[in-house]
Amino acid sequence: MSHKDPNVWWQRSDLCYQDYELCFAGHSVQQLAEQFGTPTFLYSTSRVKENLLRIRTALNNAGLERRSSIYYAMKANRFAPLLNFIKQTGLCGIDACSPNEVKHAISCGFSPSEISFTTTSLSAKDYAELARYDGLFMDCDTLHSIRSWGKLKPGSEIGIRINPAVGIGRACNDKLQYAGCNTTKFGIYREQFDQALTLAAKYNLIVRKIHFHTGCGYLTPELEQLDHVINECMKFVDAAPDVRRVNIGGGLGVPHLENDQPLNLELWSEVLSKHFAQRNLHIEVEPGDYVCKDAGLLLVSKTYVELKKDTLFVGVDAGFNIAPEPAYYGLPFQPVPLVTDDSALMPMTVVGNINEALDIWYENALLPNLEQHDYLAIINTGAYSSSMASNHCMRGEFNEFLIE
Repeated sequence: MSHKDPNVWWQRSDLCYQDYELCFAGHSVQQLAEQFGTPTFLYSTSRVKENLLRIRTALNNAGLERRSSIYYAMKANRFAPLLNFIKQTGLCGIDACSPNEVKHAISCGFSPSEISFTTTSLSAKDYAELARYDGLFMDCDTLHSIRSWGKLKPGSEIGIRINPAVGIGRACNDKLQYAGCNTTKFGIYREQFDQALTLAAKYNLIVRKIHFHTGCGYLTPELEQLDHVINECMKFVDAAPDVRRVNIGGGLGVPHLENDQPLNLELWSEVLSKHFAQRNLHIEVEPGDYVCKDAGLLLVSKTYVELKKDTLFVGVDAGFNIAPEPAYYGLPFQPVPLVTDDSALMPMTVVGNINEALDIWYENALLPNLEQHDYLAIINTGAYSSSMASNHCMRGEFNEFLIE
């Protein structure tokens, strides 16, 4: 990896080496690390907006320009300045799944009518709190949730989250699938769907939306499976005569490895056009990963470099507890030096400061001699990192900054 090689797989115009230094969103990352310290998350507003605009263009190309909406899945990253910025773009609403997420979104400028809520094992207290928000749209994922909402808001419009028993995920990673061969907690299956419609009618609830989210992180090779998923879900749509909206979930992924290619949104839009262009339905999509993941960096400090048997370990001052996807889902986070040179690359295993065996950022990452390096950047940490952080080993402290 050197300044002479502009084709390092993760490089792009706003994340690349310039005169030996890593630059992100027009800033020297070395200077940012020295200014803010570590561990620190950095989020690029320009990249977030570009990602939203790319999805918006793809929906338009699918013939859905006036019949589609984007709802940012805020569980991916709830940093308030980031949500404020997303609100200011005017490009999307919010996908929420807890009462506190709704309150937080409203505090960042979103109105309840701009929030699509998906139930997940809510308590009676949760339902009572959510019922106070006029305009909040509820997608019910169980018979229990239909019954609970019907008692509080009879006569209202709802969505039903369904489970087609087929899923999708990056590289067939079953940890990223919400539906499939194994029975999951997500959504209502075909066997219960008629009962769900009958229960909704009992409370005069009008089923206006079918919602499905069956997996995460998919790229172009998985688009054929997406086509299959949507085809199965349309059977639910056709069985519900009052449906006017279909939420196809999120799941759009970004590259994590050298062999990954960016999701081809033109082909993605063709899948949507095939199913929806000729139907009088409003389409919703709720991306989290695609909007924020590659818009974020985690800056860490090197703590040591040491050979143990035949493995060269690099320790850093942050662990899986503040960015858990490599540990939880097997999604590797590429470590990147902030300053590059022409030294030979060596395989190194980058590990964190948590006393657990799964605290590994990346095994056998090809990195230059790090003797003179103080910092590394971990890319793709803009989503499902800080929002999933814990204080395990009492090492949960980190900084977050929005950069323009």
